[in-house]
Amino acid sequence: MIALAGPNLPHDVITASQRGAGPLGFDPDRDSPRARQWLETKFAPWAPPVLEAWLGGEYDHLDHVLFSRAEDTSQRLYYYCCELQRRGLLGGPRPLIFDIAKIPRPASLDRTVTQVRELMRFLEVTEDALEEAIVRNNRQRALKAPETVRPICLLTGTAPPDRRLHSVIAGAGFEPSARTLAEDWVDLGEPVAEGTGDPARAVGSVLHARGDGPRSFSDPARHLAAEIERRGASAVIHWRIEEDEAQTWHLPAERRVLEASGLPSLVLTRRDWLCRDGAVDEIGAFLEGVGA
Repeated sequence: MIALAGPNLPHDVITASQRGAGPLGFDPDRDSPRARQWLETKFAPWAPPVLEAWLGGEYDHLDHVLFSRAEDTSQRLYYYCCELQRRGLLGGPRPLIFDIAKIPRPASLDRTVTQVRELMRFLEVTEDALEEAIVRNNRQRALKAPETVRPICLLTGTAPPDRRLHSVIAGAGFEPSARTLAEDWVDLGEPVAEGTGDPARAVGSVLHARGDGPRSFSDPARHLAAEIERRGASAVIHWRIEEDEAQTWHLPAERRVLEASGLPSLVLTRRDWLCRDGAVDEIGAFLEGVGA
């Protein structure tokens, strides 16, 4: 079985393999003393509890964990796990990495398609099986979110560890629109072209072009504007944690988008991923004011 630990992964290949175990599970609130012996503080905060669980044998039922080069912590944790296993300090499943390339040029596209083909060979996935998985997953991609009568609050920025912020938003009378970290790891993305005769290239093309994620070359501010319109948001909360420092370079442009939208918005930066810093109260007070 293969668990996923990162974004922008080839879900159609995993579906075709019939070995998918979903997102790698972990407890975001657990203490991680052994893991922190090796991990620097600027790892995203999901890494220590994942490594702590791995060290404790909690993933021994898995065959592999698939990481992604589309996100820095996912990529780095892969190499740390490989080195710890090489030194005999870590057991459990074998780490794998999907070495996606995101630069918008033909060589990067070809590199990504090659990675899709290599993963297919490793998992013994045939082209016919991949084509069937694409058709099946496209049905899921075509499903629309349930209609809601409540105003929508778009939660953007860092993917939260679970639905604790969603609960705050819902408790204030709004419909939360956001993915948790685990939901981000298993998000199927845009539809993949069917019946092309080369399903690996069809999958690789969508992965290469995917615009969300920290290593995408798309404009985050433009993506934010598109999400506001697509979701029909009535309010926006832009929440980024302390460790998500690389993305703060985009904040001025994202603020301009929020101002231009005319929507009530709350910007929270350098925050605690576990919301121990008063963010819950700030969000509740903000939405109470919006709804008043």
